[in-house]
Amino acid sequence: MSPRLRITLLLSEPTPMPPRFELLRPDQRGPERRVELAARTLPETLGNHRQAARFYQPDADLVGAVNVALAVGAPLLLTGEPGTGKTQVAHYLERHFDLEEGLFSLFVRSNTMAEDLLYRFEAGAYLHAAIDPAQRGQPVQKSAFVEAGPVWLAYETPGPSVVLIDEIDKAPRDFPNDLLNILDQNEFEVPESNRKVSRGEQPPPIVVITSNSERRLPEPFLRRCIFHHIAFTEELVRRAVEARIGDFPQLPDAVRDAAIERFLELRGREIRKKPATAELLVWLTVLSARGGMRFAEGAPVFAVEVRSENDYGPAAERAMKEKRDDYFACGTLVVWDVDLLSEDVVKVYRASDLENPTIYRRGDIAEAEPAVPRWVMAVDDLFE
Repeated sequence: MSPRLRITLLLSEPTPMPPRFELLRPDQRGPERRVELAARTLPETLGNHRQAARFYQPDADLVGAVNVALAVGAPLLLTGEPGTGKTQVAHYLERHFDLEEGLFSLFVRSNTMAEDLLYRFEAGAYLHAAIDPAQRGQPVQKSAFVEAGPVWLAYETPGPSVVLIDEIDKAPRDFPNDLLNILDQNEFEVPESNRKVSRGEQPPPIVVITSNSERRLPEPFLRRCIFHHIAFTEELVRRAVEARIGDFPQLPDAVRDAAIERFLELRGREIRKKPATAELLVWLTVLSARGGMRFAEGAPVFAVEVRSENDYGPAAERAMKEKRDDYFACGTLVVWDVDLLSEDVVKVYRASDLENPTIYRRGDIAEAEPAVPRWVMAVDDLFE
């Protein structure tokens, strides 16, 4: 069999995307666009920690750290790259211990104060109300401008509860040590309301603190916490994907495994922002929504797409690019885009450079490196 015939066996027509994924079609407008948009469904676990907690699978080391923190009543400090599931641990504990509505969170910012865990007094709103002529000299109660914080809510919750302090490394320098002073006390005063909030005789809430390690935390703070680092490993990635397998109903096992390998290969590169598990789960969800890429025996290392009369125009170009992206996501090394009606007869796209194809015209000798080493083919042979 000639080399040309071997390539022909790899030809495949572009796979159309299911309508429920391709909602935006610039060349189509009408009332049905609104109907399809309204009917779209979103994966319930993407971006929803409470729903995703159903599928969370802690490893043995993390389980051990949680049990130690529970036994001694100390905060659990979790570090690790974004996407390793640190925040998810608090939601998992809420679900595991059946603490309905028992999770209270503080999402730390650069101006967050430790007192925000207890309550916030809206001084500006109070001042505005106090000088408002509409009050007609009536006294304004400061207690009306007090907002309970996570610790306050946890203290007043019957039974166990969880307090999540997310991304503590974003806080001001003194926040970690101030935080411990607050957590050491099982009660605090609210002068604006003239009341005391107390945990009473109940055990303290479970406190989960996360950090992306963007800056070093104080040693005294570290000594008071039960520390656990969640390493970003291939096992963690595969466990997360397996737990969410129901989110990818149209994705064949071979494609899913190839996408994971591609993801891990990208993480191994020297790039500024490495993709995290969340991006992988989104990617797999999108591949599934588009119907996946189905190859009988895995993705070919070399694929050829020959354009037909319908493969021209902006929409067709987008579809061709998405098909190439799917090939490369599944492990294909080289994709030929063959256009017998163009001067640029063969465009050779490679996994190592997705945006800059090598172009071959009539009279040239085309190749498929590195997918088919040392193999060449005359472009003119495509017209025989």
